[in-house]
Amino acid sequence: MPRTIESAEFTAGLKAAAPLLVAMVPIGVVFGAVAVAKGLSPLEACLMSLLVFAGGAQFVAMDLWTHPASWTALGFAALLVNLRHVLMSASIAGKMQGFKEWQKFAAMPVLTDESWALSEFRVMRAHLTPAFFAAAALSIYALWNVSTLAGALLGSVMGDTAVIGLDFAFPAVFIVLLMGFWKGSETGLVLLASATASYLTHTYIAGAWYIAAGALAGLLVAAFGRQKTEQPA
Repeated sequence: MPRTIESAEFTAGLKAAAPLLVAMVPIGVVFGAVAVAKGLSPLEACLMSLLVFAGGAQFVAMDLWTHPASWTALGFAALLVNLRHVLMSASIAGKMQGFKEWQKFAAMPVLTDESWALSEFRVMRAHLTPAFFAAAALSIYALWNVSTLAGALLGSVMGDTAVIGLDFAFPAVFIVLLMGFWKGSETGLVLLASATASYLTHTYIAGAWYIAAGALAGLLVAAFGRQKTEQPA
C-alpha cells in the first residue's frame, strides 16, 4: 500500500476513534481510582491495564478483589467476561483480507469492543486496512493506559467517582456502540433478551455468570431470528 494511502487510512482511523477516546478517558480514570482504592499500588494498576487491557474484565476483577486475592476466582471471572472476544475475533477475521498473517496475529491482543465496532463500521463503507485498525486500536490502548495512570495518581483526591457520575461513562460508551448496529425490532429483541438474562442471573447467581448468560441469550435470539428470516415463505 502506498505511503500516502497508508497515511490517509491511519488518519481515518484516528478520526473514527476520536469520539470514543474522549469517552474512554473517564473510564480509565475511574478504573485507576478504583484499583488504588482496592489496595493496588499505582504501578500495579498500570501494569494491569498494560498487560490485561480489557476494561470489563478489569472492573470485574476489582469487584471480586480481596486480600489475599483469589486468583482462581479472578481468572475464571476474566475468562467469562472475555469469552466475547472469541466471537469478535471470528467476526473481524473474515474482513482482514488486506492484512498479512503477522498483522492479523498482532491485531488480536489489542482488539477491544471499541476497535471491533469501529472496524465493523468501517467495513460497511470501505475495506478495513491495517493502518486504519492500528490507528484505532493503538490510540485506544495508549489512552486507556494514560488515563489509568491519571486515575491511580489522583484517586485519593477524587473520592467516590459515582458521586460525580464518572461511573456511568462505561455503560454510556456501550450504548453508543450498540446504537450504531441498530436494525429495528430485530436488534431490540436481542438486546431485551440479553438484558433480561443478565439481570436475572445477576440477581440470583453470584459471580460473573450474568455476562455469559446475557451473551448466550442474545446469541440464541439472534440465531433464531436469522433462521426464521431465511426460511422460505
